[in-house]
Amino acid sequence: MPNDTTLQTPAIIYCRVSSPSQIRLGHGLDSQESRCRTYAESRGYAVEAVFPDDVSGGGDFMNRPGMVALLSYLDAQKGKNYKIIFDDFKRFARDTEFHIALRRAFKSRGAEVECLNFKFEDTPEGKFTETIFAAQGELEREQNRRQTQQKMRERVRKGYWVFAAPVGYKYETVPPHGKLLVRKEPQASIVQEALEGFASGRFASQAEVQRYLEDQPDFSKGSIGYVHPQRAADLLARPIYAGHIVYPPWGITLRQGHHAPIISAETYQKIQERRQGGTKHPARADLNRDFVLRGAVSCADCDVPYRSAWSKGARKSYAYYVCQTKDCESYAKSIPRAKLEGAFEAFLQRLTPSTKMFARARHVQRHLGSASIAGQHPYQSAESANRGRRAQNRKAPRQDRRHRRSRSLRPSRREIQRRGVIKDCAQGKT
Repeated sequence: MPNDTTLQTPAIIYCRVSSPSQIRLGHGLDSQESRCRTYAESRGYAVEAVFPDDVSGGGDFMNRPGMVALLSYLDAQKGKNYKIIFDDFKRFARDTEFHIALRRAFKSRGAEVECLNFKFEDTPEGKFTETIFAAQGELEREQNRRQTQQKMRERVRKGYWVFAAPVGYKYETVPPHGKLLVRKEPQASIVQEALEGFASGRFASQAEVQRYLEDQPDFSKGSIGYVHPQRAADLLARPIYAGHIVYPPWGITLRQGHHAPIISAETYQKIQERRQGGTKHPARADLNRDFVLRGAVSCADCDVPYRSAWSKGARKSYAYYVCQTKDCESYAKSIPRAKLEGAFEAFLQRLTPSTKMFARARHVQRHLGSASIAGQHPYQSAESANRGRRAQNRKAPRQDRRHRRSRSLRPSRREIQRRGVIKDCAQGKT
């Protein structure tokens, strides 16, 4: 075998597995590449590049990033006749139509295909055999798909979800169920708060549910960076959060699932009733922290609440409150947000309680304290309190009533002092 690689035939290795899990488990790409390199060395080929794929593509080779990159590489290396090496015929294309199309794509670029377990021949018999093998690969792929779908359908019938885990759930292996949906925190608690809030009326509309989800940093916004309204609608409509399974495309009606629900069936029913019965119009989207007084301040001329808006200047934007009542004298006259909200803040600062109000508050507090000590209700009148005491005296034993009567006949300290003053006045001592 010559050592000068410039005299060797250039080759490209193509490897493919059906799923990324095969890569993580260590089966597939490395072993395929190793076998293909050994084959290339035995034929005296110089391997220039290796193009791997970890997706099936569903038969269409244009859905495989590795195959698309390989064809692009050939387009960039015009004038060189490459050998395309792969270890198994089924790695090429498990679809008759796409198999033939891929063979033509390589041939148009001057590349020849070689396989470790199949010999391609440009004879009528060779093309016939190749077509039969391609059709066999397509048959096996369709049979595998049918078998997998049957297993999935049967599992759904038994109450197990088999598709991508909904937000708030994740898959865990739970004996004897196998893969089962379990709560995924903190997303599960966020979903529960949104659903229960809508059922109770705390969120008046789907739009408010959407804004609540957007405000939660732990709730995934997806690639678009925000919660789409349709996503909020789907969240409210899915019975899986109530512990039920349904999949109409397979004719599977609503049934109890084996996973733990995030909300109760009663809560889910309330949500559907609110959705079907209609909800209140959502609060305006521009009711936010930018204009905290919107709806609370009105025009002095027409008494209609001000509207608010941002005005874009040459260098920055400016916030204004404005009257938009056409018949009003102040129509289209705007007030800067800082001026209006500053005046409101100054007004609040002038609402300091006066000294007289503080004195009145202390008096009320003392009254409540003395009434509590005396066993009297704070807002009970003196006459009512006296009637209560007289009724209590009638219920007391006779001896106890005499004791109380004797105590009530004793003069108070103030009465004794008053009598002393009167006596002194009568004797001329004052």
